[in-house]
Amino acid sequence: MSWNCNSHGLPFLPGYTFRDVTKSAFHRSQTLDYRNGYALPRRPTVGIGQDPLLSEELIQQEISELSFETPDVTYGSFDHSLYEDFIPAHVALDKKVLRFNAYFEEDILFSPEEEYRVRPVIIYYYLEDDSMCIIEPAVENSGIPQGKRLKRQRLPKNEHGDYYQWKDLNLGMDLKVYGVKYHITQCDVYTKEFMQSEGIVLNEPEQIPVDPYSKHRRNFQPSFTTPCEYDRMHQFLTMDRKVLRFFALWDDSDSLYGETRPVTIQYYLVDDTVEIREVHESNSGRDPFPVLMRRQRLPKKIKSDTFPTCVLEVSKEEVDEFYSPKDFQVGQTMKLLGRRFLLCDCDGFTKEYYQKKHPDVTIKPIEVPKKVDTLKDRKKEVPPYNGFGSLEDSLQNCLSLVPKPPKKDVLKMLENDHKVLRYSARLDSIIPADEGRRFILSYFLSNDMMSIFEKPTRNSGVLGGKFLEKTSIHKPGSTVDHPQFYSPGDFAIGATIEVFGHRFVLTNADHYVLTYLESISSQIPSETLVSLRQKFGVETTSDQPAEQNGNIQSANKHNMFL
Repeated sequence: MSWNCNSHGLPFLPGYTFRDVTKSAFHRSQTLDYRNGYALPRRPTVGIGQDPLLSEELIQQEISELSFETPDVTYGSFDHSLYEDFIPAHVALDKKVLRFNAYFEEDILFSPEEEYRVRPVIIYYYLEDDSMCIIEPAVENSGIPQGKRLKRQRLPKNEHGDYYQWKDLNLGMDLKVYGVKYHITQCDVYTKEFMQSEGIVLNEPEQIPVDPYSKHRRNFQPSFTTPCEYDRMHQFLTMDRKVLRFFALWDDSDSLYGETRPVTIQYYLVDDTVEIREVHESNSGRDPFPVLMRRQRLPKKIKSDTFPTCVLEVSKEEVDEFYSPKDFQVGQTMKLLGRRFLLCDCDGFTKEYYQKKHPDVTIKPIEVPKKVDTLKDRKKEVPPYNGFGSLEDSLQNCLSLVPKPPKKDVLKMLENDHKVLRYSARLDSIIPADEGRRFILSYFLSNDMMSIFEKPTRNSGVLGGKFLEKTSIHKPGSTVDHPQFYSPGDFAIGATIEVFGHRFVLTNADHYVLTYLESISSQIPSETLVSLRQKFGVETTSDQPAEQNGNIQSANKHNMFL
């Protein structure tokens, strides 16, 4: 039973339709179907009273009519020329450009030499998309920004939105583009043939008028200067990179705090110019500005004696003669720009040049006395030690402006690391309260420094603790130039050690001290070893064994007097 409302003859109105309660698929069905490679509309479902075989026959009949349809005419009598292939305009007119020569006049304001300029341009018309491009050929040394004046675009013809077409272009016409009037004068051969093929008659070609300013520049003004007989080009080709070098002394003793300074005078043969350079000396106190006088031609004689040389510069027309190589003679004093220079000597090339070109000029070198540098011979005096910091650190401030840390014996520090000699000492003082104070003096073998620790004593009124920071102690009477520091050989039992005005008397030592000193008995005085052996009750023999360095670290742990 079908629930289609049309099958019952009911109108398609609300209340006259019925919903199919058995429908489960609500997707949108396809309207096309492919049969034998052709897209055909899908036939509706066969209804009640329709023959499905008849519907299939109709579909097959339509397909056969489409597949086996034959033309009305035969292949032999078919004329292919009646049907030509369609070619779009952008393909047919690709890379076809019309070229026109034109010019425009530019008004020049506020110039007495010209009123206007004629500037030629080239107009390109692209048939592909009816666009145009205007390019101005570049002229060398024109000073005008030239090149592409208008990029490729469609140029407006009027205010109504029309654009220029190729039919609007012709010779002898004015093309107004963005306020500039371009007058078309000529075109190339392809443009002429294309316009004639389209039925457009071209006007007669014209010539671009001559630019008045360019014509004025071609007509040079007559020169009344008599040309020089001397060939400057020959001088440049033969004398290039050839320089005469003189060693001179600048006598500046007339000025305040003036003196004689060494300078170098260089004469360039390529253009007869002179340059003076000052020889910079180290530690002279002057800034290193070597150029005393820049490279220039030096006037020797001026036409007018009343010429204000201190106000205006001298030009070539006002100079009768410039300095030449003949004026530079070794052994004589010459005046250049108000300064006196004594030529003392010259280099080898200069001597050869004078022998070949000017043999009449004599060269007499003068020996310049050398300045005695008293600072180099003076011995550096080291100021006395002020007591701040160690002696090595304070000495670095006197050796250099930026003090550097003193160098350390790294090998000694690695070998004697954590090796300390400990002694017991008392304070040798005239004060009765210092009689009971006891101290431990430690000597560090890695850097030869000492530190003093005071043992606390009950009811003494003195706080124990660190008495002296780890530092190097020099012997009394030693100088700053040759300082002498305490060494392990100076620490004998009963010896007096002076530390910054305090006198300490050694009373006892660690057993490790005797073990270490016997290992290096060849470097230790015999009095020190004897005092230590007597203190520890060791018999004194002539050949004491020295191979006891193996137990040094273990012996360091014991302290006999603590």
